[in-house]
Amino acid sequence: MFKNVFGSGFLVRTAHVILTWVITLILFLHDTDLRKQEESGELLKPVIFVLLVLVSVLLYFGVSLMDPGFVLSDPRDVQVGYATLYALVMKPIQCTVTGVFIRLLPLLQFTLGVTEEQQGMIPHTPKSLRLRRCGHCLLEQPMRSKHCQTCQHCVRRYDHHCPWIENCVGERNHRWFVLYLAVQLIVLVWGFHMAWSGFTHASTWQLWLRSNGVLLGAATFVAVLSLTVLLLLGSHLYLVSLNTTTWEFMSRSRISYLKHCGADENPFDRGTLHNLWSFFCVWGTVVWEKVYFREDNPM
Repeated sequence: MFKNVFGSGFLVRTAHVILTWVITLILFLHDTDLRKQEESGELLKPVIFVLLVLVSVLLYFGVSLMDPGFVLSDPRDVQVGYATLYALVMKPIQCTVTGVFIRLLPLLQFTLGVTEEQQGMIPHTPKSLRLRRCGHCLLEQPMRSKHCQTCQHCVRRYDHHCPWIENCVGERNHRWFVLYLAVQLIVLVWGFHMAWSGFTHASTWQLWLRSNGVLLGAATFVAVLSLTVLLLLGSHLYLVSLNTTTWEFMSRSRISYLKHCGADENPFDRGTLHNLWSFFCVWGTVVWEKVYFREDNPM
């Protein structure tokens, strides 16, 4: 599901596209290596550069308009399943041999390998087997979900709301957001190199600024964006390698399923390689409750 391109965030997306192509045009209008290669008939690098710019714009629109994983309805089948499970494990059953009434809950916990620490984290009440209900949209939140005040929806595996793309970054578009940052960084670094190659010499500072002022402004803007994107990409790759999100990293002490864990303990971490593989290569909705308790999760 995609948003309406003319809906919320239209001005931000328009500004992004205009800035992108204006800076690209500046690089081709000044005496940069791109223009020299174009004039000499060496079109390979200029064409690749333009294609990368186009790919970055398409990825930007993709992550901006894509459904990040909105929770749009209650998982009724999960509710019914949990209610049935609770009724089953809490109902006393009479043993046919000894005549003693027993409950299945302790036996079920022993069979699944649930430790005493995990049992202590879950009060044995019917409410504990249900998902948390959001106080804003009144829908039940899967684990790692959070309500976004800007988007007015709960988002699965919520990372953050990005004002530049005017969309949340969540379960469905997070990998595309990281890919967009990587492509954008390549374009920005390449663009800065091309801008640097276009500076011409002059006898005075006044003449130099007059001939290079526009290119200098573009190069400065690209340099600032390059540093920003580099920091964003590095931080996201680091968090992905730990299988944690920006929200979980920043608000750990206030999140119900993390505040009971140790400072260096992450219940979703399964090793760097496994985390990266699951993030980039595994598609579909993950039941994080199963991962939380280390159950086998086919994903």
